[in-house]
Amino acid sequence: MIAFNYENSFILKDEKSLEVWIENIALEEEFEVGEINYIFCDDAYLHKLNVEFLKHDTLTDIISFDNSLGKLINGDIFISTERVADNAKDFNVSFDDELHRVMIHGVLHYMGYKDKSKEEKTAMRNAENAALLQLNN
Repeated sequence: MIAFNYENSFILKDEKSLEVWIENIALEEEFEVGEINYIFCDDAYLHKLNVEFLKHDTLTDIISFDNSLGKLINGDIFISTERVADNAKDFNVSFDDELHRVMIHGVLHYMGYKDKSKEEKTAMRNAENAALLQLNN
């Protein structure tokens, strides 16, 4: 089950199609979706979590807490829609494209993708791009 929760005025346009998309990406990677909670919030909300839980005093677009068990994906994904909007402008992409990239980024972490080294970042970006192609087709 995928749940979408809102701590600000933002509302997703089509929750059901995004839920199906995320589930399909997981299945392709031979994972199953258990419970994923997306929490959309503002910068202040996410900054507080970043400081409290990760000891990072910086703004970020996403924080994911992974509770997966083997191939069963579970977790909470917090996304700052303010940060997504700013990043979309910086990267010259639409808000929706950047939002979808961030949404699948969290799920890919649950499936073992990392983004610390150059090689890991490349693999993560390739997986994000492949997932976005499926959504946009």
